[in-house]
Amino acid sequence: MEVCYQLPVLPLDRPVPKHVLSRRGAISFSSSSSLFGGPAPRQLSKRRGAISYDSEDQTALYIRMLDVRVRSQLGFEQERRGSHPYLFVDFRILHTQPESGEPVSARNVRRLLSFQRYLNSTRFLRGIPGSNPLGYILDDDYTGQAKLMLEKVGNWNFDIFLFDRLTNGNSLVNLTFHLFNSYGLIELFQLDMVKLRRFLVMIQEDYRSQNPYHNAVHAADVTQAMYCYLQEPKLAETLTSCDLLLGLLAAATHDLDHPGVSQPFLIKTDHYLAALYKNTSVLENHHWKSAVGLLRESALLSHLPTEDRLSLEERLGSLILATDISRQNDYLSEFRSRLDKEDLCLTNGGHRHFILQMALKCADICNPCRPWKLCQQWSEKVTEEFFHQGDIERKHHLEVTPLCDRQSNSVANIQIGFMSYVVEPLFSEWSRFSDTRLSQTMMGHLSLNKQGWKEGRDQQEASSSRTSEELTTFAAKDSRVLPQGSKGS
Repeated sequence: MEVCYQLPVLPLDRPVPKHVLSRRGAISFSSSSSLFGGPAPRQLSKRRGAISYDSEDQTALYIRMLDVRVRSQLGFEQERRGSHPYLFVDFRILHTQPESGEPVSARNVRRLLSFQRYLNSTRFLRGIPGSNPLGYILDDDYTGQAKLMLEKVGNWNFDIFLFDRLTNGNSLVNLTFHLFNSYGLIELFQLDMVKLRRFLVMIQEDYRSQNPYHNAVHAADVTQAMYCYLQEPKLAETLTSCDLLLGLLAAATHDLDHPGVSQPFLIKTDHYLAALYKNTSVLENHHWKSAVGLLRESALLSHLPTEDRLSLEERLGSLILATDISRQNDYLSEFRSRLDKEDLCLTNGGHRHFILQMALKCADICNPCRPWKLCQQWSEKVTEEFFHQGDIERKHHLEVTPLCDRQSNSVANIQIGFMSYVVEPLFSEWSRFSDTRLSQTMMGHLSLNKQGWKEGRDQQEASSSRTSEELTTFAAKDSRVLPQGSKGS
């Protein structure tokens, strides 16, 4: 028999009942900052996962629910939260009381990933037998091809879609692990390889695979682009091992648990994340806190001194928050000003961190600077995600975001505007900072891709115009023919 318990909705700062705290995976409401540096409450430390909301401190941390058993024979009835019917969070705990003496590990249980992502967790790595226990082991031929691709991971033409297929959908795990290993970060930071692998798998799983664009493949693509930038002479000569670690971690987690909709959508639908982060960098704050939650859950950095660990978490947040597109002009203006003054000194830790922020921003929106084949695929995927949001807005009688309206927009128009007003200004300044062959290659692709979209748009408009003229001519002929026919009848 399986019993469903719904966690009560409690005001902030009200103590959670003991019968709730006793369960594995719950919500803790606290006005203290114990999760950030202070001693953890005894009840919280005994549980393996929790969620904390702090009414006074905006660094309220999403830790994530761990090992919650959520599988039932009848499926799931997801609990809606917030005022909008589309976005919700399922915080329920299902406790299974087996009627037989069958051990827990033999029961059909799965792990609830953060915010009910999807239910296909890594049964192989967790030791839970599944119908296909070799699902994460690749065919030797595919493994060989994937390894060959990794040998050229610094090539700007790297095809992340092909690599994802060759790794059986595990591009983010394999790529990031390879880069950590090639930089020697595992040895330098004395990382446990099992913990690292588990951490990377959890990251990959917490990207929503149903998102056409903001998914684990996008994260892998950004990580590969970030690696290309880290290899640029100015950066390679000055970045420390800590900078490299943060750069790769930020790239891999920069869109963690992205819901596939924009910040304005979350705000106008009164989503709880918008309230939690006070309508400021809502998605980026969520990505950061989710990444910190996984770092702590995996205990990847638990062997480091507390002060160093908290510093790394804060610096990671600073990098991820820089990807907020609404603050694009702020970062771009500062970048341009520093280049004009020629006061960037990469021996300065603060200046290096700023360059890492700009590198991550470039990596995040570098798709238009890739070869046309890759640029086109990414453009279609991001537009599909935009239009999906517009469809939701129209369905629920909300104001449709102009960029997300499939009835008045096209892939070509969106991309031309994006390239002209967002990508081109940023990469022009990056080329000033790092005038290398890679920068020239990126700017060349950007120019060609922009021209390609313009030609495609012109052809489409010309085709539509011809079709319209043909229909008009046909209608005119038809109007002359029909009366003659009616006379003869």
